Amino acid sequence: MKRLNTLKLNYEFKNVFNKGKYYIGNQVIIYILKNKYQDNRLGIALSSKLCNAVKRNRIKRVIRAAYKKNINNCIKGYDIVIIWNKKADIEDLSYSIILEDIKRIFLNSGLKK
Repeated sequence: MKRLNTLKLNYEFKNVFNKGKYYIGNQVIIYILKNKYQDNRLGIALSSKLCNAVKRNRIKRVIRAAYKKNINNCIKGYDIVIIWNKKADIEDLSYSIILEDIKRIFLNSGLKK
């Protein structure tokens, strides 16, 4: 399976947060910004105040899996940052809800063909 291109540097995340458009779902908030590359780059940002490391890593794994499921037939050339919605309870973490959030947001933003 092909590796995901990811955002790694602080200024890349800040650029997407400051200049990108955001869309709010039930459990995730997604920021989207056009980039100069030929492929999409994913960043996942979770605060350490949110929960302990084990739960944060589980959230990241679930988000990454849902993103991979939805990335087919998407327009290329965007930076995408996904953060956890603070209003959602971490105990209610659900792959199906995150999958539907990402699918709906990609359709609303015009990323999905």
